[in-house]
Amino acid sequence: MRQGPMFLLLSLLLLSPLASAQQPLSLEAGARITELQQRLEESEKQRSALTQQLQSQDSERESAQLARLRQENQRMKLAIKELQAGAGTPQRLLTDQQQWFLIGSGVALLSLVCGILASGGHRRRRQWLN
Repeated sequence: MRQGPMFLLLSLLLLSPLASAQQPLSLEAGARITELQQRLEESEKQRSALTQQLQSQDSERESAQLARLRQENQRMKLAIKELQAGAGTPQRLLTDQQQWFLIGSGVALLSLVCGILASGGHRRRRQWLN
């Protein structure tokens, strides 16, 4: 490769950052930057105020929820005490209908046993079978 094109390439590479360098800011651009910085500060103030407001609302919401949970906890404790107090009294195992069914089946079983015992326990030839 020749020295000429290499030197030209090197000089172009060195001059390219200078060609893309920023030009000095005009007065309009400076005023615009100042205005944007002021708007940024105002936005930051608004953001911090809104953040504080949100935190206060969250704490109010949490305190309301905490109060509701405490009330529910108290209700549950009372319900537990009532159930424990009710456990001391005997509970009925059978309903009225089930009790009558058991009484009826007991009577039928007792009459069957009495009938077997009354027949004398031996086989008699039945008259009506002949």
